[in-house]
Amino acid sequence: MDSAAAAAAAKRVQIEKAHNFMRQYRDPESRELKKLSANQFMDVWAHYDKDGNGYIEGTELDGFLREFVSSANVTDISPEAVTDTMLEELKSCFMEAYDDNQDGKIDIRELAQLLPMEENFLLLFRFDNPLESSVEFMKIWREYDTDNSGYIEADELKNFLRDLLKEAKKINDVSEDKLIEYTDTMLQVFDANKDGRLQLSEMAKLLPVKENFLCRQVFKEGIDGATKLTKEDIEKVFSLYDRDNSGTIENEELKGFLKDLLELVKKDDYDAQDLAAFEETIMRGVGRDKHGKVSRKELTMILLTLAKISPEDEQ
Repeated sequence: MDSAAAAAAAKRVQIEKAHNFMRQYRDPESRELKKLSANQFMDVWAHYDKDGNGYIEGTELDGFLREFVSSANVTDISPEAVTDTMLEELKSCFMEAYDDNQDGKIDIRELAQLLPMEENFLLLFRFDNPLESSVEFMKIWREYDTDNSGYIEADELKNFLRDLLKEAKKINDVSEDKLIEYTDTMLQVFDANKDGRLQLSEMAKLLPVKENFLCRQVFKEGIDGATKLTKEDIEKVFSLYDRDNSGTIENEELKGFLKDLLELVKKDDYDAQDLAAFEETIMRGVGRDKHGKVSRKELTMILLTLAKISPEDEQ
């Protein structure tokens, strides 16, 4: 191929990429999606999450679906060839299949289920293996925040990813260079404030918990003052966080409880300093004992205080 032909071919690829971003990731013969590397997956995510808010939603989702479908066609059809009616039907089926939390948008974990990726990189998303509770999360946080800085820095994140792959018995398949690539990619994906490290809320997205028990409707309504928490509700909370059945909530149990509570208040943006300040505020209100433990009575006081219901009313 002469230089002119090569230049024309390169230009054609650039035009095609600009026209339909997904087409470059399909096999030209079979039209099947090719296996994406960590960097390629990141490129896809960054291309469609145009506002960088951590979700593909609204017009971003419409654009992704149009290009995803039209890129599978052998002929180079425009994404606009997917009509609005077709798009709505497609979106309905797509969200039913991949929108696991049914929030009407696609997060990076859900996209990872759709696109074929390197097996080792896919394992890092753990969407089939969430943690049981925030108590387990806080134990992991303490283990890998080795300098107690309140953040998971790049080297600590790399150690975490190495152990995660080792647990999945895939460590021998991953070189040090590949592990560094995975670490950099995870920081690009989950480091929302771009400070080069993961704060508490960012790590929580990388390492999801199966359920924040306090997000159940009865607790949301209770904290909003719309309903009253029962003795049974409070007992469920206590048994969930008292993992060692010691009769008190302490150490990582307490921090796990406060993390879940904090998520009801600060949602998607909080760090270890927020957790410490929140702990101080909450415990000051109920007369924290010197051992840093929470009894059933104190837990009841915390929940009723947040729900703005007095103990007398509850009785």
